[in-house]
Amino acid sequence: MYQRIGASAFKKDLTNTLALSKHLKNPESKFKSIHVAGTNGKGSVSHMLASVLQEAGYKVGLYTSPHLKDFRERIKVNGQEVPEQFVVDFVEDNKTFLEKQGLSFFEMTVGMAFHYFALQNVDVAIIEVGLGGRLDSTNIITPLLSVITNISLDHTQILGNTLPEIAAEKAGIIKPYVPVIIGEKQEEVLSVFIDKAKSTKSELIIASDNENIDYQSDLKGLYQVKNIKTAQEALKIMNGLGFSLSDKAIRKGLLNVVKNTGLKGRWQILQDKPKVICDTGHNSAGLTFVFNQLSKENYKTLHFVIGVVNDKDLEVVLPLFPKEAIYYFCKPNIPRGLEASILEQKAREYNLNGAAYTSVNKAYSTALKAAKSDDLIFVSGSNFVVAEVV
Repeated sequence: MYQRIGASAFKKDLTNTLALSKHLKNPESKFKSIHVAGTNGKGSVSHMLASVLQEAGYKVGLYTSPHLKDFRERIKVNGQEVPEQFVVDFVEDNKTFLEKQGLSFFEMTVGMAFHYFALQNVDVAIIEVGLGGRLDSTNIITPLLSVITNISLDHTQILGNTLPEIAAEKAGIIKPYVPVIIGEKQEEVLSVFIDKAKSTKSELIIASDNENIDYQSDLKGLYQVKNIKTAQEALKIMNGLGFSLSDKAIRKGLLNVVKNTGLKGRWQILQDKPKVICDTGHNSAGLTFVFNQLSKENYKTLHFVIGVVNDKDLEVVLPLFPKEAIYYFCKPNIPRGLEASILEQKAREYNLNGAAYTSVNKAYSTALKAAKSDDLIFVSGSNFVVAEVV
């Protein structure tokens, strides 16, 4: 399971996924879909699209990863998580095939999601890429529309060490004659997308080039502005593909993303006095956006609960963290978690000072006790740390 152990769990071809799809009678061919990839923002854009389509009266499937609290967060229809009994029955009914084929956790989950959406007869499903694009298990679909939010350095041990290499992997979701939206124009990788779109005869739209209508969202954070614009362009295309999405549905959907989809962990405010904010941003580009937003908060003292996974490039991300904070270093409760003492030692090299704690819960509870009512506690560094706190 990639979430727990890292790169060694990543399967570098679609053989298993195609075999499972055939075993399940190709469920992905029985519903319309939108495919969403990108380094940052793909989860937010996926949830925005699902929320708007729900407000317009459609039955909407939503497949995302990773989950924060409950596995069933990954598979939803109109914001409702897949029933526990369906998960149990799916595994029991297909156990022999799953074991014989040696499928990974992610491959099984993708097959389960597609099977569920087909049985639920959804009008459309929003499918978020897990990792990369070209070899991601979700890439067996032929969607109505492909979306790639942006490119930055992340998962370099799998996707490549340069932005063009990573872009080429994500461009792997572009299908013949299927329009593709690129969220942000980045000169270093633009030619990768243009060349791929030409080779597949796919219409290419750059969302950041187009005029922005003044849409607002309940997903807070300045970094959501780019995601709103990307979603807006996707919805324009959907309107041209036979969907009926009024301006009212778009506005209402963007303002009710959390309510309609149950999204967690994006600039999520857990309490006030002291104010506690958590965010799942964890790579250099994502953290830069998050810390820019954090700089606009008013507080007396900043308390930072932080934990990371052991393949995190600390030399890249630690210089981004604010130095005028008290740090509570911890290890997320997974095998991939980096020991808190190692993180503390490395952080001191960048003048990030604090203490190491034996668990996320201990670090967070200590921060809560230490913080005054006009202080701010920020929880970040890893999806897994945020998951334990929320």
